[in-house]
Amino acid sequence: MLEVGADAGPLADAAERLRDAGATAMFVALDGHAIGTIAVADPIKETSHRAIQSLQAMGVRVVMATGDGLSTARAVARELAIDEVHGDVRPQDKARLVSELQATGRRVAMAGDGINDAPALAAADVGIAMGTGTDVAMSSAQVTLVKGDLAASCVLGKFQRLPWPTCARTWVSRSSTTRSGVPVAAGLLYPVFGLLLSPMLAALAMSFSSVSVVANALRLRGASLRDG
Repeated sequence: MLEVGADAGPLADAAERLRDAGATAMFVALDGHAIGTIAVADPIKETSHRAIQSLQAMGVRVVMATGDGLSTARAVARELAIDEVHGDVRPQDKARLVSELQATGRRVAMAGDGINDAPALAAADVGIAMGTGTDVAMSSAQVTLVKGDLAASCVLGKFQRLPWPTCARTWVSRSSTTRSGVPVAAGLLYPVFGLLLSPMLAALAMSFSSVSVVANALRLRGASLRDG
């Protein structure tokens, strides 16, 4: 507005009311005169509020950091029941916030979908990118949520307690088949016992290994559904 010589002062109160409602306000000028405002807002997903509640119930400290104005950020945070919010945050500020939390001994998971989230995603202990976001964000994160739904992060939190016995069983069944089957198929026992692994048995063993991996994956899926 200053560059075109327009005075947006008379529209400041209207713009602030829009920000308080969770929208980003933009001024419109015509022939050097400010004539109105345009409000732009991202709708909050229906699953987001439940996801935030689930994370908080798990003891996760939820912090919101956004490049939107502080008034807009606070309005969204109120609707989602998030107590700690940071607005007007630049990409480097997000990364610094992650580092500050880590310096206090916390393990930080950062969820984001934009180019401006990439530095923080890379700095976090666990970077969670939305599959609907930018390629830069996904390449900077360790985990990508295919559907871009924050509720999936709750499943990640539950899985940190679920998978290790299952992963161990999967690894044992898979590696035992490979480690024992390959040497026998290569003729390791032939000089002594005259034993060779039949191709039919090899195919059966590999099929069993694949089935065990899929079965264990389905067990994890079943556990996530039971936990809600």
